[in-house]
Amino acid sequence: VQVTESGGDSVEPGGSLTLSCAASGISVSACRMTWYRQAPEKARVYVSRLFSSGARDYGAPAQGRFTISRDDDKNTVYLRMTGLRSDDTAMYYCQADLCSGIWRTYWGEGTQVTVTS
Repeated sequence: VQVTESGGDSVEPGGSLTLSCAASGISVSACRMTWYRQAPEKARVYVSRLFSSGARDYGAPAQGRFTISRDDDKNTVYLRMTGLRSDDTAMYYCQADLCSGIWRTYWGEGTQVTVTS
């Protein structure tokens, strides 16, 4: 099983980015897919979650600015981020768990988002 994030970049405040989380060995449509982020010297923070049912949830950092989605054909989950601020600067991680109801967790290695002028 592999979970791979991509799409991180350096952007100016107010900019947008779409992060991708591509999976192999599991079907994202059968898993609970979650985005977290971690800024330097800070704890990992919950960002957003997409359930296998299609239900979505957003943490405080994402409210009103981020959108989680998935493409089942590409077996990929996305995090569309708009209105980026300097405090969005972090490493963003994708997690897959509860795949077909099985309690096992898979993590990607992260993709870096830097928001700076």
